Amino acid sequence: MQKKDVVLNKKPRWKLLHQYYQYTGFYKFVGLSLKKAILPIVLFIGALLVVNEFVIDINHVLITVTETFSPIGIFAVFLASETILGLVPPELFIAWAGKSTLPLLYLTLLATASYLGGIFSFFIGKAITKIPSVHTYLETKMSKHIRNTEKWGGFLIVVGALLPIPFSMTSIAAGIINYKFRHYLLFGLLRFVRFYGYAIVIFKIV
Repeated sequence: MQKKDVVLNKKPRWKLLHQYYQYTGFYKFVGLSLKKAILPIVLFIGALLVVNEFVIDINHVLITVTETFSPIGIFAVFLASETILGLVPPELFIAWAGKSTLPLLYLTLLATASYLGGIFSFFIGKAITKIPSVHTYLETKMSKHIRNTEKWGGFLIVVGALLPIPFSMTSIAAGIINYKFRHYLLFGLLRFVRFYGYAIVIFKIV
């Protein structure tokens, strides 16, 4: 009888996970991240509108860039940026893709470059663990990311892939803690969702 009561009282796995993420502050972290993400996006779009209206035609600039610079070179710069802490906002490249001759293809290539940049960052994190001095330095600088990745694992990678949190930092932290690579690859695919989502909602590309 007691065994039956234990089985009946056992909570579903999703409820246990929900409680865990609630207790550890995951939902609060996501909420704060969303708040932080909205302002830069609004400021970026506002700045583009102001510059386009009063300074220079943004459409003309983007078209000029697509006609002047090699797409391979631009993809290479973006890949490097996404590998090294996401130094350049992806939105600039998404806007560039929208003015190219093959916007959907270029957008897909950008998303692929971002995904690959995350993978490179993951292996940078793994390599860092073999260099004691660098490992100690980054553990101090990235202690919050590493701690969060240890607590939340795949869900933090999902958040990093979808939201304007530096995906590279999340990927490096995942590499440092030796997170399962196949799981990282799976969750990282949501990077494509972010790029297509931005393209549809903000830039009306797709």
